[in-house]
Amino acid sequence: MSAPPGGPPPQQPPYGGQPPYGGQPPYGGEPPYPPPAYGPRPLSPSDERTWAIVAHLGPPVLSLLSFGVLGFLTPLIVWLALRDRSAYVGEQAKESLNFQITLLIGYAIGWITIFVLIGLVILPVVWIAALVFGILAAVAVNRHEPYRYPVNIRMIS
Repeated sequence: MSAPPGGPPPQQPPYGGQPPYGGQPPYGGEPPYPPPAYGPRPLSPSDERTWAIVAHLGPPVLSLLSFGVLGFLTPLIVWLALRDRSAYVGEQAKESLNFQITLLIGYAIGWITIFVLIGLVILPVVWIAALVFGILAAVAVNRHEPYRYPVNIRMIS
C-alpha cells in the first residue's frame, strides 16, 4: 500500500472487526440511531376526542338500524382497539359500553313486554334516552371532559 500524496497513510481496521462508526468507540456512549419504540403510539388530543365521540354517538345509530341489538359493538371495538393507546378513550369507551349493556337490558325488557303493549312505550323511551345521553356525552367529550352516564350499570370495570 502506498500513502496518498500529501496525506497520512491509510489506517488498518482493528484486528477482528471493522473500524468504529464515525470514529466513536464501539461500546459505551450513545448509539448512532434512536432506540426502538416499544408499545403502542399514544393518540393525539384531537384523535382522542374523535374516538371518544365515535364511542358515544355510534351506538344510537347502530341501535336504530338493528332494533337495539348491536349498539354495544361500536364502544366495544373502540375500547378493545384503543384502550392501550389512550387512557381517556379507553375510559370513555368503557363507560359507553356499560351504558349500551344497560340499554340492551332495557331493549330486551321492551321486546319481551311488547305483547302486553308496555313494550310499545319502553322501546321508544329507551332509544330516546340512548340518543339524548349519547349527544350529551359527545358534547362533553368534545370539550375533552370525562362523561359519566347518570343511569348506568357498570359491569365492565
